[in-house]
Amino acid sequence: MLTVYGAAWCPHCTQTVSYLEEKNIKFKYVDIESAPDDVVHKVIEVNGGDDWVVPTLENDGKWRPGKKFSRRDIDSDLKDLGLNLD
Repeated sequence: MLTVYGAAWCPHCTQTVSYLEEKNIKFKYVDIESAPDDVVHKVIEVNGGDDWVVPTLENDGKWRPGKKFSRRDIDSDLKDLGLNLD
Protein backbone atom coordinates (compact mmCIF):
# COMPACT_ATOMS: atom_id res chain seq x y z
CA MET A 1 0.00 0.00 0.00
CA LEU A 2 1.13 3.52 -0.77
CA THR A 3 2.41 5.47 2.23
CA VAL A 4 2.53 9.26 2.27
CA TYR A 5 4.93 10.82 4.77
CA GLY A 6 3.83 14.38 5.33
CA ALA A 7 3.16 17.23 7.74
CA ALA A 8 -0.11 19.03 8.45
CA TRP A 9 1.39 22.45 7.68
CA CYS A 10 2.76 21.39 4.28
CA PRO A 11 0.63 22.60 1.33
CA HIS A 12 2.26 20.07 -1.04
CA CYS A 13 1.28 17.28 1.35
CA THR A 14 -2.35 18.39 1.49
CA GLN A 15 -2.45 18.72 -2.32
CA THR A 16 -0.98 15.22 -2.69
CA VAL A 17 -3.49 13.75 -0.24
CA SER A 18 -6.40 15.52 -1.97
CA TYR A 19 -5.23 14.23 -5.35
CA LEU A 20 -4.96 10.65 -4.09
CA GLU A 21 -8.44 10.86 -2.55
CA GLU A 22 -9.84 12.34 -5.77
CA LYS A 23 -8.37 9.42 -7.73
CA ASN A 24 -9.58 6.86 -5.14
CA ILE A 25 -6.02 5.66 -4.53
CA LYS A 26 -5.74 3.96 -1.15
CA PHE A 27 -2.89 5.16 1.03
CA LYS A 28 -1.66 5.37 4.58
CA TYR A 29 -0.69 8.80 5.90
CA VAL A 30 2.17 9.17 8.38
CA ASP A 31 2.71 12.51 10.08
CA ILE A 32 6.48 12.81 10.00
CA GLU A 33 6.51 15.07 13.06
CA SER A 34 5.06 12.33 15.27
CA ALA A 35 6.58 9.31 13.51
CA PRO A 36 8.96 6.95 15.34
CA ASP A 37 12.67 7.75 15.04
CA ASP A 38 13.40 4.82 12.72
CA VAL A 39 10.76 6.06 10.27
CA VAL A 40 12.10 9.62 10.41
CA HIS A 41 15.66 8.35 9.80
CA LYS A 42 14.51 6.35 6.76
CA VAL A 43 12.75 9.39 5.27
CA ILE A 44 15.89 11.46 5.89
CA GLU A 45 17.98 8.78 4.17
CA VAL A 46 15.64 8.69 1.15
CA ASN A 47 15.94 12.48 0.89
CA GLY A 48 19.73 12.61 0.77
CA GLY A 49 20.66 12.17 4.42
CA ASP A 50 20.52 15.77 5.66
CA ASP A 51 16.88 16.28 6.63
CA TRP A 52 13.42 14.98 5.83
CA VAL A 53 11.45 16.48 2.97
CA VAL A 54 7.72 15.99 2.51
CA PRO A 55 5.68 14.68 0.90
CA THR A 56 7.83 11.58 0.57
CA LEU A 57 6.04 8.58 -0.95
CA GLU A 58 6.73 4.85 -0.57
CA ASN A 59 5.04 1.87 -2.17
CA ASP A 60 6.16 -1.72 -1.83
CA GLY A 61 9.75 -0.75 -1.04
CA LYS A 62 10.01 1.86 -3.82
CA TRP A 63 10.52 5.46 -2.71
CA ARG A 64 9.93 8.90 -4.18
CA PRO A 65 11.82 11.60 -2.29
CA GLY A 66 9.87 14.64 -1.19
CA LYS A 67 9.09 17.28 -3.76
CA LYS A 68 6.55 19.93 -4.61
CA PHE A 69 3.14 18.75 -5.76
CA SER A 70 2.64 18.87 -9.50
CA ARG A 71 -0.45 17.54 -11.26
CA ARG A 72 1.73 17.14 -14.32
CA ASP A 73 4.20 14.82 -12.53
CA ILE A 74 2.18 12.93 -9.91
CA ASP A 75 0.75 10.23 -12.21
CA SER A 76 4.17 9.29 -13.61
CA ASP A 77 5.64 9.36 -10.09
CA LEU A 78 2.90 6.99 -8.89
CA LYS A 79 3.43 4.67 -11.87
CA ASP A 80 7.17 4.65 -11.12
CA LEU A 81 6.25 3.46 -7.62
CA GLY A 82 4.37 0.54 -9.17
CA LEU A 83 0.81 1.78 -8.81
CA ASN A 84 -1.71 0.92 -11.49
CA LEU A 85 -3.73 4.05 -12.23
CA ASP A 86 -6.03 2.57 -14.85
